[in-house]
Amino acid sequence: MKYIVLIFQLFIATLVTKAELSVELLTIEPGPEVYQLEGHAELRFVDPDRDLDFNVSWGVFDFDSPGFLYRFVKGETDYLAVAYPYQRFLMMNALSGRRVTSMKLNLTSDEAETLLDLVKENVKPENRVYRYNYVKDNCATRPLHLIERSIGQSLKVDDTSGFNTTWRKEMSRYHSAYPWYQFGIDLALGTGIDIPISLKETCYSPVALNDYMKKARRPDGEMLVAGSEKIVLEGNTYGQPFQPTPWYLTPFSIGFLLLVITLILSYRDFKRCKVNRFFASLLYFVSGICGLVLTYIIFVSTHEATSPNWLYLWLNPLAFVAAIGVWLKMPNRVVFYYQIVNFVALIALVVIGLTKIQHLNVAFYPFIACYMITSATYIYSYKCQTK
Repeated sequence: MKYIVLIFQLFIATLVTKAELSVELLTIEPGPEVYQLEGHAELRFVDPDRDLDFNVSWGVFDFDSPGFLYRFVKGETDYLAVAYPYQRFLMMNALSGRRVTSMKLNLTSDEAETLLDLVKENVKPENRVYRYNYVKDNCATRPLHLIERSIGQSLKVDDTSGFNTTWRKEMSRYHSAYPWYQFGIDLALGTGIDIPISLKETCYSPVALNDYMKKARRPDGEMLVAGSEKIVLEGNTYGQPFQPTPWYLTPFSIGFLLLVITLILSYRDFKRCKVNRFFASLLYFVSGICGLVLTYIIFVSTHEATSPNWLYLWLNPLAFVAAIGVWLKMPNRVVFYYQIVNFVALIALVVIGLTKIQHLNVAFYPFIACYMITSATYIYSYKCQTK
């Protein structure tokens, strides 16, 4: 009889026990859009007793909002923290064809409730807008930060010895199929993304966050992730998310082609002791336009790591001096001195790149060579015509 009573009590206890709040980190693989190249991350909260099953995303933005592109370039990158039903999450990712990994977090009931409270506070209308930062505050760093706040201490990874990378190296790894996108990043961002970063700092990327969380330990030494699984979405074919840029359309190939054209025209110009005005003017006009953009990014934009940017030695508004000066009937002394200074500046930039003071995209070098050759051609023609 005593055993029957005990079994009955355990049965009743099982019926009245409430399911605890469960928290999952969901990571989505990269997609074809430029804002999807490093994946995406969200938190999921599940508690059947409270009829809870929702996701929280920190990667929502309104591209159609007035002045979005201008404000984004300026650095006013306002994103939203949004909570929405888990079923909607499944439908969206089934349509996009991107794989999803679910990692159940090993949190105590108090830690899970604390995390839920932090998220609720974050998604309130007065708090949900935040200033997005590409590497320091985004859809991946926010969940990691809130998880650590709920636990009360930082997560640990057993061995990070020998770890050596920078933000630029990490970006180029994810953007390998989009070389023009990385080309633009390398133009706009200076030495600030060439500094060494820690393993945790690589978690600005949801792909890296996924790997990091699988290795992370709680302060008590237990693994943070209790288990992970791939979510199979009905109707998802899981095809190749994007096709790499053909080699002949990459920045390096275009730069190399331009270099060949520059060599051919410069050889002709050296023989006749005269610069091809149309080609030189077009080359320096493009440089001047890019210089205006860099001027805005470096001196006006509030984006991080835009200054110092040594590419300003190459791309700056002074290039308009050469773009206009080549059309003067007689060789111009001002343009001559500009070309001497420009040639020296370009040599200095190459040295800066080779010594790794600032990493230069390999595709920059054929373009820089075009400008060096054109400058040398103008200097030579000026000397010939003023003898």
